Amino acid sequence: MKFHIMSLGDHVTDPVTGVRPTAAQRHATLVESAVRAEQAGFHGVNVGEHHGIEYIYSAPPVLLAAVAARTSTLRLGTAVTLLANLDALRIAEDYATLDVLSGGRAEIVAGRGNFFASTYRLFGQSVEESRDRFSENAELLSRLWSGEPVTWSGRFRPPVNGERLQPPPLQPERDVMWIGGGSSLDSVELAARLGWKLMLPSAFGNPDFFVPVVEHYLQRWQEAGHQHQPEIGAGWHVWVGRDGRSARQEWEPRYRAYHEWMQQLLAVVNPEVPAHQSRPFDFEWLTTTGPAIVGGPDEVVDRIGQLSERLRVTTHLLYMDMGGMPDAALMGALDLAGDKVIAQF
Repeated sequence: MKFHIMSLGDHVTDPVTGVRPTAAQRHATLVESAVRAEQAGFHGVNVGEHHGIEYIYSAPPVLLAAVAARTSTLRLGTAVTLLANLDALRIAEDYATLDVLSGGRAEIVAGRGNFFASTYRLFGQSVEESRDRFSENAELLSRLWSGEPVTWSGRFRPPVNGERLQPPPLQPERDVMWIGGGSSLDSVELAARLGWKLMLPSAFGNPDFFVPVVEHYLQRWQEAGHQHQPEIGAGWHVWVGRDGRSARQEWEPRYRAYHEWMQQLLAVVNPEVPAHQSRPFDFEWLTTTGPAIVGGPDEVVDRIGQLSERLRVTTHLLYMDMGGMPDAALMGALDLAGDKVIAQF
């Protein structure tokens, strides 16, 4: 079992203290929390990518390079890389550079990002083309990552005429590439066909929704005849406290504020928000049936164990810095998670 910290960079005011960090402070906290996570026994860090909204991490390879310079073992991944919006060659160059600088620790979790329709407008693209853009870019990224000369032509970018990826990455494709998704079977089938790992999203819905998705992925993987084993990851909203009561008291107001902020954001980025994303805040449901894991260490261990078995997850991304949580509290929770949760797996 592997555990990564995850941050999407929500830039909000702490509803308890009234403190709102600057954007610069938010970026610095990500680097420091990654350093602390490695010391605590975490296996990786995953950074979100958004543009033009108050999820403020827009350049994951830059952030992850800063983390790489301060760490030695953490896997350095995304959550997600907007593969449908960006140029596949530049993605390959950025993360191959991260891979060589980090000694072979880069991971790309590629996502369509079609839920964020505003991003497509910002880049002058049509969200109706998201599936075709994503598939085409994934195919090109797969070919480029080999480091061999590539001759290729497609619909959405100029041809590649025998160029090869520079610098050549240290890791093979199968160790680096994930597809982040689960709402669309198209993305799941693409992951299985390419031999990429599958990362389930940290949405506000019921994790049971992804049970048939996982089964579909594994079936398609077997049909593809890959020689390496599939891997499934998932992102969760997580808080670990000394005991269940104090954990809930500390986290509930931040989680509530994050949920309210997220609902407002969703209305801006997508005028057609799916019903499972717009449900009212219900702390009890979210933390027992939904995607949130909160409590003392033993409670967190039990819930992770249940979800791991249900969804066959072996890599867990823990989103712990949401909702304006103060840095000191975050660092303490990372230490506790390492000492009392990760140590039990």
